[in-house]
Parts: sequence; C-alpha cells; structure tokens
Amino acid sequence: MLAEDSLANVLYIDLNRKSYRVERRPDLFEKYLGGAGVASQLLLQECPPGCDPYGPDNPIIMAVGPLTGLFPLASKTVAMFKSPHTGNLGESHCGGRSAVAIRMAGYGAIVITGQSNIPIWVSIYGGDVHFRDAATLWGMGSTLTVGRILRENEPGAGLRSIMRIGRAGEKLIPYAAVMTETYRHFGRLGLGAVFGSKNLKALVVSGERRLSVADQKQYRKLYDVIYEAAVKSPVMQKYHDLGTAENVLPLNEIGSLPTRNVQSGRFEAAQAISGEFLAEGYLGRRIACAHCPVGCIHIAALREPYEDEAYFYKTSMISYDYEPIYALGSMLGIAEPRGMLKLMDRVEAEGLDAMSTGVVLAWATEAQDRGLVTEQDTEGLKLNWGDYATFIKAVQHIVEQPSEFYKTLSRGVEYAAARYGGEEFAMAFGGNEMPGYHTGPGAYIGYLMGARHSHLDNAGYSIDQKTLVKQDMSPTELATALLAEERWRQILSSLAICFFARGLYKPELVCEALAVAGFETAPADLDRLGEEIHNQKFRFKMREGFSFEALRLPKRIFETESPVDFDEAFIRETLACVQASILKRENGAAN
Repeated sequence: MLAEDSLANVLYIDLNRKSYRVERRPDLFEKYLGGAGVASQLLLQECPPGCDPYGPDNPIIMAVGPLTGLFPLASKTVAMFKSPHTGNLGESHCGGRSAVAIRMAGYGAIVITGQSNIPIWVSIYGGDVHFRDAATLWGMGSTLTVGRILRENEPGAGLRSIMRIGRAGEKLIPYAAVMTETYRHFGRLGLGAVFGSKNLKALVVSGERRLSVADQKQYRKLYDVIYEAAVKSPVMQKYHDLGTAENVLPLNEIGSLPTRNVQSGRFEAAQAISGEFLAEGYLGRRIACAHCPVGCIHIAALREPYEDEAYFYKTSMISYDYEPIYALGSMLGIAEPRGMLKLMDRVEAEGLDAMSTGVVLAWATEAQDRGLVTEQDTEGLKLNWGDYATFIKAVQHIVEQPSEFYKTLSRGVEYAAARYGGEEFAMAFGGNEMPGYHTGPGAYIGYLMGARHSHLDNAGYSIDQKTLVKQDMSPTELATALLAEERWRQILSSLAICFFARGLYKPELVCEALAVAGFETAPADLDRLGEEIHNQKFRFKMREGFSFEALRLPKRIFETESPVDFDEAFIRETLACVQASILKRENGAAN
C-alpha cells in the first residue's frame, strides 16, 4: 500500500461525548482491502457479543475500497452493524456519492458508536467533524424535505453525500432505511433504525483530497480499458436504457415474478409495471452514482393536480428499480403504474425499506383474506390486492402505529406471523423479507444461507435460470456453486465494486487495478481472501446465535409452481452441505 494513502485512516466518532479521533489501520486495509473485508473485521472488534441492536454499543461501520475514486463503478459504500431486524449480521450497500465522498474526505472507514442525548446530525468535512442540533428535523414528515434543508445548510454542493433517516428510523422500525442523495439507499436490515436509536438524523460527508497511484501511465491506460468496457458492454447498455426494471417481463415470462404474496409466479398486468412501459410513459431522467458512466438510476416524473387548486399541478420525481416494482407492484397485485409509483413515494418519504414493506403488506392482505386479521385490527382498512390507496394508508399506520396490529407489522413479517398465524405464507428467510425472485431452489437457498439473507449475496436466482435446461444439479453441486459465488462477491464488496460490474471486474483485471492502487496480489490470493472474509462474517453470525437448523421454510415456496422443481428435502440437504463447508473451514482456521 502507498504509505501516504488515506485509505488506511479510520474515523471513530463517539456520539456520547460528541468527540472523534482518527486512527491509522494499515493492518486492516493491507490484508482485507476495504469495504466488506475491513467492515466485518471492525464489526467483530467493535460490537460486543450479544449487544442490543438498539443500544449505544452497536456500531455503525461504513467502509470503502482501494479502487474507490480511482476506477469506474467502484462506487459502493458498505455499511455493517448488528441488525435490529434479525438480531444478527447487518450489511447494506449504497451508491450515490457516499463512497467517493468518504474517500475524498480522507478515510477508508468510519465507525460511529454511542448515543446522543439529543437529535443531531454529523457533518464531516475532511479532517473536521461537526455535531449539529437536529431537533427541528426530528419528526419531519418526509425524507425529501429533510434532504432539502440539509442541502441548504451545508456547504460542499457537488461533492458531499447526505445520508438521512425518515420517521421510520426515528420510530425504530427494524426495516427502516437510510436515504442517500434522494434516490439511493442503505435499504436492508434496518440501518435506519440503528441511526434512530443513536438519535442520529443524518450524516453529511465531503472532502477534496487527491489520490496517488503507483504508476500514472499504467493507471491512465487501465482506466481507459475499464471505462470503454463499461460503456460498450451490452449488459451495461441494458442497465442504462431500462435499469433493473428490465427484469420484470423476462421473470414474468418464466413464472418467477412473485405475485400476490407468491400465490403465483406470473402477474397478468406485468406489462403495465414493466421497465419498458415505465420508460415510455413516465421516465423523467436518468442519473448515475459518482464515478459511474452507466446511469442505471431511473427516475419517473409523476404529474398530478393539487387537490384544492384547479389547473395547478405538481410533479413528483420517484426512483424505481426492479425490487420496489416487485415488492410494491406485483407482490401486492397493483396493476396501475401511477398507483404503484405513489406507493413507492410514500414508502420513500417515511424512510422504509421497500422490499420488507411490500412483503409485510402482502402477508397482511392474505391474512385478512383468510380471517386471521379483522378490520378491527386494521383500524377499519380492508386490504385488497391492487388497492394502492389503502396500502398507502397502511404504510402510514405502520409508521404511526395506532394499534397493536400495526405495532406488530412494524416488526416485520416473521414477527407478525408468529403473533397472528399464517407462517406458511410469511415470506421471510432468516428473518429478512424475500427479494423478488421465485426462480427455484437456488434463489431460496441463497436467501437462507447468504451472510445477509439477500439475493445479492450469491445470486442463487441466476443459478436457477442457468439450470432451466438441466434440472439435475445435486445438493452438493448447488451448495458449491452458491458458496463459490458468495466468496468471490466478498472480494467485489471489499473493493466496493458495484455488482452490476461483476462481469467486467474479473480476477485478472482486479489484480491489475489493485497493482495501480499500490497492492500486490494474485488471483489465488483473492480466492483465499474471499473465503476468509465469508468465514469471518459467519463467525459473527454464529457468535450472535445464528443456526442453520433453526431456519424456517415457508410452505408457500413449495406450493407455487416455479421454473425449477424442488422440495423441502432438497433444500435441507443443500443447507447441510453449506453448513458442513463453513464449519470445516472454521475448524481448519481454528487449528
């Protein structure tokens, strides 16, 4: 590593004392690169065993990688914490300006501990950290308003990243998100609630450092290679044209689009909420994360009249991606794109994770259909598939919690089903609500075994689609494929590379880029490191009580036809193979 590189700087912020310090941690960054590797080590060091996720000892860790600020698509910040949603490993990735802002401020990681005695926001400008009173922002009805106020009161326009929570985070809802630059999110597993528990309304970061490289000539040459590959890639062109919303119609075609709480894998109105339809009728603009030439973020422009003013209209700019479309569209049977966008806007304003919110509402709708929940429970609301207006009211109730039922919903679908029944159709895996893929066993096993119970851990849904013509993959083969992918993704997330670029950043190219950044490594070294980082995540999970045997399987996944056939025995056997592999590696490391 270059001796003067700021990547090894870790900023420690103590909210109790309103103090901060910087430590050089080359021991972490030289071995674990950055991102997920460094964050998982810091989590093991800073998070006491068995700590309360809402307690002051639960750290918020944000880390970036050695390629951040140097190469295209190295644009993610990795956040780690103990999840209030699962009581275990919390990991969330976010783009926007966050990663480049942290690096330009002079840090490779930020560790936030303690709990402020008043609502505050923290502003980081290079080496200066300011603690500002956020009392006037606390309780504000929309995260968009909070963002606007912060932009007006903080310098650094064009360079800064503004990360903030909504009312959901303040109310400690365990699937509350952190919004970044309006259209990006630390979305899963409740980072917003951890912010709220610390009375931390927002985090603003900016800086103007210069980064050094080992070989300027080689850097320019390699930069051009990566940039050209990114802008000319057919896959990246797809992300630019339609974004991840392009997935709606293909998944629907093969019967993999979760519909009405996964009662079906096909939605008869898929065309009306597809990426193609939204691009043609609603696309307002495309934007990109910092240092990314792709521009995959698609923003819908929704023009509506004011209720009490004739001939006056307002235009709302609403970000949409595949996951919110699935969760707040097909999963709820919503066929009206304007209604779906309005629901997305409400979820965004409240600061909730879209996927968890959609799955919770889908369970509640089916539970009411089956008589497990009554209108007395729902404060008079009758939840019907496709009724977006009622779902919007239900979202507000989840945040405001006027009754025991909504307090229960605010804790997630796993908790709600344990309280009211309907566990067989409560679509959570490892305590985390499902992503939008009903493709077969690879997807569901991937959610269950993933370090953070996410489709992004190991892309099991992709393995399902590749085996459509070869449905004889054994449990051992599937476990091996899932683990291999997840371990390589530990490298990508330690470099803080966007997973959309995983086909571009292959091991050889990664090693070339790292050499320019001052790291000497080989593909075999990366393989070993990916496995080690994966193992240390499970070290934390098992320390905090994670158990493969305790994982619950919703019966619904076996009842609804999917492209690849499977049964419970196959899933259990595959999970046993995964567990055996992880324990074997852990025992080997211990010896």
